[in-house]
Amino acid sequence: MRTLGTLADAAAFRSTAHSPVILVPTMGALHAGHAALIDAARARAGRNGTVIVSIFVNPTQFGANEDLAKYPRTFEADLELCAAHGADAVFAPAAEEIYPAGDSTFVEETTLSCGLCGAQRPGHFRGVCTVVAKLFNILRPDAAIFGEKDYQQLAVIRRMTRDLFLGIEIIGHPTVRESDGLAMSSRNRYLSADERKRAAAFPSALSAAARENEPGQIIAMATALITAGTDSPPEYVALVDAETLEPLSALDRPAVLAAAVKIGETRLIDNVRLAPRHAKV
Repeated sequence: MRTLGTLADAAAFRSTAHSPVILVPTMGALHAGHAALIDAARARAGRNGTVIVSIFVNPTQFGANEDLAKYPRTFEADLELCAAHGADAVFAPAAEEIYPAGDSTFVEETTLSCGLCGAQRPGHFRGVCTVVAKLFNILRPDAAIFGEKDYQQLAVIRRMTRDLFLGIEIIGHPTVRESDGLAMSSRNRYLSADERKRAAAFPSALSAAARENEPGQIIAMATALITAGTDSPPEYVALVDAETLEPLSALDRPAVLAAAVKIGETRLIDNVRLAPRHAKV
């Protein structure tokens, strides 16, 4: 497995890489959820294709009061995990490679990114779109794989890729969960033992609420169960169209129940997919 630290390294590797080239973008602190993405990329690339994992803690997607400085960095362990799961290369540039002096261009999606986490984290998705567009231009993958835990991010990247005619297939991978249902996340390691127990109530609250039939009931139940189970009120709970992310007044199309909650100092997100329950009139 090759470790690529510069744009020149990436260009040299990409010039001899065998297609299809599948990219797994990450911010490091890799866990079993990332391993599943790399496994899926390896399966998609086949024996003769190429799997590239990027590891880059992107500064432009963190707000002024967010956790950029303390975001976990476990680079040597990350390299071991990538190698064990069949990655051919890891692209791990310094911030100065991605944002050189004088850099002043950003990529911004202006519809799907506005609600849900976008409303809570102004500028976050501008940073996400910008860094993903840069990674796509540097590494020129045929496809890229993203976890569905970050459902809004997945939708935004799909829209950006479509709108900019990038010609890259965006693949969503089902959320990988702990044994108690908590979605795997690099930020889970911030949770204290007590907070970790409370966090397990978050996915179970969404699953229970998703069994209701009316949007109002679903949102009210999810809000109440999250608050009671985690001892923290959610930042938001929303039932949205699975493609447009617009709020739904009837469960008449594929939908996503999405929520965010802060437990202690750790912000968690999760979602549940819902099938239509009523015929469209």
